[in-house]
Amino acid sequence: MDQGPQTSFGFRSVETGERQGLVNAVFSRVADRYDLMNDLMSGGMHRLWKADMINWLAPSPAARQDMLDVAGGTGDIARRFLDAGHARSAAVICDISAEMLEAGRTKLGARYGERLGFVRGNAETLPFPDRSFDVFTIAFGIRNVTHIEAALSEAFRVLKRGGRFMCLEFSAVQTPMLDTLYDAWSFRVIPRLGDWVAGDADSYRYLVESIRKFPDQERFAGMVRAAGFERVQYRNLTGGIAALHSGWRI
Repeated sequence: MDQGPQTSFGFRSVETGERQGLVNAVFSRVADRYDLMNDLMSGGMHRLWKADMINWLAPSPAARQDMLDVAGGTGDIARRFLDAGHARSAAVICDISAEMLEAGRTKLGARYGERLGFVRGNAETLPFPDRSFDVFTIAFGIRNVTHIEAALSEAFRVLKRGGRFMCLEFSAVQTPMLDTLYDAWSFRVIPRLGDWVAGDADSYRYLVESIRKFPDQERFAGMVRAAGFERVQYRNLTGGIAALHSGWRI
């Protein structure tokens, strides 16, 4: 039997139409331990990286802004945005995983009232009208999208003119020696942590492998430009273990 178009799922090749379901299954299994595992895997560094993201985004305290946080899961970016911005600013967390959305609702409860919404949706076909948001964020989510170009196109579509795109994602380590240590930690330790804490080594092995398959900083910046964004920049964090990418819809 002929196989259909192929794509990567970690280091495996799978049929393109199969990949999203496999990714969904990963996050359905890890949702209730997602925040704890982020702390263990990164030594708490993910909290500093997310703070860096909000600092660069610099939400306006003087004017209302509407933010869409895609693959926002447990709400770390959305709550930071709402805490830093105008009292009437609002955020929508959009995630394809019902389990991750439920983890976010449980974590944040009614803390922000009507200022925070939760919507289930696919980053490649967002359920929002054109030019709906002032800010689009995605943190540690875009590498799990099957068609990255489609997700970037959707980000451009739903942003208003003058809107800001920001992405936080694991990237290519730029510091000698750190890359060797990082590889050892990623492939030898993280799956074992996943097995010990969440009883699921395979999901965390995929997450590590997906980082290595994601485009490096320059290539991803080129993809952001190709989607129509201008003034595209990136900043390396912790030697390139993670990177922030920024672009504007002008």
